[in-house]
Amino acid sequence: MREPRTSEARARLLATATRIFYTEGIHSVGIDRIVAEAQITRATLYRHFPGKEDLVVAYLTEADQAIRAHVERARADGLTPVEVARAIAHGIADDIRTPGFRGCAFLNAASEYPDPAHPVHQAVLVHRQWFLDTVSELLPEPAARHFVLLRDGAMASGCLNDPQSVCETFLLGVEGILTTA
Repeated sequence: MREPRTSEARARLLATATRIFYTEGIHSVGIDRIVAEAQITRATLYRHFPGKEDLVVAYLTEADQAIRAHVERARADGLTPVEVARAIAHGIADDIRTPGFRGCAFLNAASEYPDPAHPVHQAVLVHRQWFLDTVSELLPEPAARHFVLLRDGAMASGCLNDPQSVCETFLLGVEGILTTA
């Protein structure tokens, strides 16, 4: 059975929101701006997303799916668990080196939605638990938690400091974890 196609307007709306939310923050961006830049009507927005929170959750869901796909590609290559963990680390480093990198979309969203019961915060927690569970399948404890902490630090530092230096430090730390795990 084929999955239903996403409408062009919904895709354009989500792409616009993703770009603006990531580069400028979520609370600083109003619906009117997203509607204008996506070149859709307000009615079209609300047909796809009942409110801004729903659009934010869709933005985070799409980011989550992209990360999961990267991990699944590494797993599908027939790599050992340590090699998969290394591939994940290199993917993170590649992201940090990307022009316009502004940190982790999930950590950024959590800082704007600190209430653990809020749907946006819940989307962040779901992603973070999946990531920890995934790394825990690859590495023993406490190495998996160390990996996640290194990743969080690298994602936060990557937009504040020299990305190359941050990536070198992050990858050295990951290698240290992998050799002792």
